[in-house]
Amino acid sequence: MKIPMVDLKTQYETIKDEVNSAVKEVIESTQFILGKKVSEFEKNCAEYLGVKHAIACASGTDALQIAMMALDIKPGDEVITTPFTFVATAETIAIIGAVPVYVDIDEKTYNIDPLKIEAAITPKTKAIIPVHLYGQSADMDSIMAIARKHNLYVIEDAAQSFGTDYKGKKVCGIGDIACTSFFPSKNLGAYGDGGMMFTNDDTLNQKLRMIAAHGSKERYVHEVLGVNSRLDTLQAAILDVKLKYIDKWNKARAKNADLYREKLKDAKAVTPYVAEYSTHIYHQFTLRVENRKGLAEHLTSKGIPSAVHYPIPLHQQPAFKDDSRKFDLPVAEKIAKDVISLPMFPELTEEQIDYIANAIKEFVGTK
Repeated sequence: MKIPMVDLKTQYETIKDEVNSAVKEVIESTQFILGKKVSEFEKNCAEYLGVKHAIACASGTDALQIAMMALDIKPGDEVITTPFTFVATAETIAIIGAVPVYVDIDEKTYNIDPLKIEAAITPKTKAIIPVHLYGQSADMDSIMAIARKHNLYVIEDAAQSFGTDYKGKKVCGIGDIACTSFFPSKNLGAYGDGGMMFTNDDTLNQKLRMIAAHGSKERYVHEVLGVNSRLDTLQAAILDVKLKYIDKWNKARAKNADLYREKLKDAKAVTPYVAEYSTHIYHQFTLRVENRKGLAEHLTSKGIPSAVHYPIPLHQQPAFKDDSRKFDLPVAEKIAKDVISLPMFPELTEEQIDYIANAIKEFVGTK
C-alpha cells in the first residue's frame, strides 16, 4: 500500500467545481492584487475566529515579521519563544535585529512551558511568541498573565492551529497580534503561499496594513518603513472556498487521530497528549519513539512516509552558530530526538491507518 503524507489532490477533487469557479471569477475580473476577494476572505476569517481584524499577507513568515515591526520591536530587544518549532519563528526575530530568547517546552504538549518564562525575562524583553504547535494551543491564560504583569506584548504563532479552540475560544484572538500560514500543507492551505495577521486593536490593524503595503495607506505617501507582502487574489478566492470546510476537515483529522490512538494503544510509542484547555486539530500526528531512524526506514520500506517536526531545536541550528549564549533546554533537546510524524489528512481512511499502525507495532513492539 502506498500512502501519501498529505493528500491535497483528493481534497481538491471534493471541491473542484467551487475552486475552479472562484479562480475563473478572479481571472475574469483581472483584479489580481488586493482584489475584492482578499477583503472578503479577511472578513470571513475574522468572523470565523471571532476577532475584530484580519490582515492578509504573503506568508506566515511575513506575518511574524510584520507583527514585530508593528509592535516597534527594535534591534537588541529580546523576544521570548520556544526552541521547538519551525525556524521562521526565531528567524524573523533575528532578521529585524532582535534577540530570540528560548524557554524550554512542556514535556506533554511540546508547547512553551509558562512556568519557565518569567526566569527568562530581562529589562530588554519586549514580547513573547508562543507557538500553538502541531494544532494544539499553548497555555495562553498563564502566558497572558505573565505578559501583562511585565508589560510585554504577545504574538500568537498559529501557523499550525487555524481553528483550534482554547477554553471555548478560537486561538488568534487572545494575544496582541496573531499570525498564521496558508502554506499548502496546512489545515487551511492555499495553492501557493499566503499568510494572515489578526488583532482586536484598531491602531495595530492600521499599522499592520500599512507595513504590509510599503508603509503606506495613501498611494505614494509612505508614513513608515514597510515591506511588500500581499496575499494575491487568486489565493484568497481559493482559501475562501476552503474556509467553509475547515471545521469539517478538522473534525475528520481528530477522528483519524482517535483511530491512530486506539490502534496504537498497546504500542511502545507515545501518542499525542491533549491538554484539557485546548482542542487539537492535528496539523501533525506526532509520536515519540526510541528508535526514530529505524522506524522511519521500516515505514519507508512499507510505502509509508514520515517526517520529523523538528529534528534540531532552534538554539542548535547552524544559522545561529554565532550566538555564544548557552541555553539549558533538556526537554526540547530530548523531544527533538524522539518525535516522528505520521501521515495525517482528513481523507485518510481507516484501512490506511490500520496499515500504518500495524507497521509501527511490527517495528516498535507492544507493551
